[in-house]
Amino acid sequence: MAADSPAAVPPRVNLLLRVCLPFLAGYFLSYVYRAVNAVLGPQLATEFALSPADLGLLTGAYFFAFGLFQVPLGLLLDRYGPRRMDALLLLLAAAGAGLFITAQSFPGLLVGRTLIGLGVSAALMACFQAFVLWYPAERIGIMIAIAYAAGGFGAMAVSVPLELALRSFEWRSIFMLFIGVTLLVSAVLYFVVPERKAATDPEPFGAQLRGLAGVGRDPAFWRIAVAIGTSQCAAVSTFTLWMGTWMRDVAGFSASEVAQAMMAASLAIVLGYLFFGRIADSLARRGRSVLGLFAGGVAVSSLAFLPIVLGVKTGSVLAWSVFTFCATAATLAHSIASRRYPVRMAGRVNTALNTFTFLGIFLGQWTVGIILARWPSTATGYAPEGYLYGMGVLWLVQAAGLAWLWSGRRLLDQAGFRQGNL
Repeated sequence: MAADSPAAVPPRVNLLLRVCLPFLAGYFLSYVYRAVNAVLGPQLATEFALSPADLGLLTGAYFFAFGLFQVPLGLLLDRYGPRRMDALLLLLAAAGAGLFITAQSFPGLLVGRTLIGLGVSAALMACFQAFVLWYPAERIGIMIAIAYAAGGFGAMAVSVPLELALRSFEWRSIFMLFIGVTLLVSAVLYFVVPERKAATDPEPFGAQLRGLAGVGRDPAFWRIAVAIGTSQCAAVSTFTLWMGTWMRDVAGFSASEVAQAMMAASLAIVLGYLFFGRIADSLARRGRSVLGLFAGGVAVSSLAFLPIVLGVKTGSVLAWSVFTFCATAATLAHSIASRRYPVRMAGRVNTALNTFTFLGIFLGQWTVGIILARWPSTATGYAPEGYLYGMGVLWLVQAAGLAWLWSGRRLLDQAGFRQGNL
């Protein structure tokens, strides 16, 4: 079967191997690039003399480029399909990684990191759209959860394994491996994955824009979008950078202990995605709302984050794990939106949500760096007292987003979120 020809649904095993795994591999790589600075960041800060604001901007540049490209990406995904867009953009990610490892200064690192973020910007949304195209509606929740879990495994790959690898290999050599795998996944997506088009032909460009504008006028969408953006502003911006430095500077962990804590939190993320995705699918099959599950998970996440904000060291690994586990409930926004809008709009709707997610992460990551920079650095890292204010801002943002979501629950019910016929 030619990759460019329309395809009927293949047998389950073939569907897994030729469709599901290649897209999941792309998102796995996306998360490897996303989370690598949580372990590598202190080494980059030393080698390139980066301030905490520089490190926050450098790491957040990935999220800024990722988020900024989401709306045009949605239009491209709906027009050209997930296979082509994911494969082509991964080539840009490989080029960005190449620039990153050859950089001699902060600007070179920043440009490389930005290109990486742009290059992997389709990975998650391509997964979502591919699953909408290939799987029945009642399976979408768990498939989205599996996609997110693949990202969690990517985070695990750059926790303890990366810390151990850095003892024997220079970080640039490790990035060369990342580049090789990225090129391989791009080739598989383009030449091996079959094409499957939506039931209708792509809409004219003007109609696509009008559909996107309609989403923007939907007040229910805004409630969900702001809630996922503020939640992930706190959860992902800390997990992919500041959790590691908090463990070092506040809890006093060694590099190996930080990596082990990152591994525990990564495992919690994987389990959280699967847990909330499974329950969401069960609720949807019974025609029940997942809004309470969404809000409840984020609320528990916020409670678990509070002792971290206050600098409580006892049980900190458990607190971080509960925080990251429950924060995965915010990703139910994609499951909600996939049921609310037509399949032909899947790319635009999910990327619109992702815009809020990744711009929120970028702002959260950079803001904490700016706040930490207001205190003199210590001999081993950043001033512990700075984390109270940096993490405190993130906690307030997450809590405010949740409060605004819940205050509009009647609007969401009226918009059809309760019935599950989105």
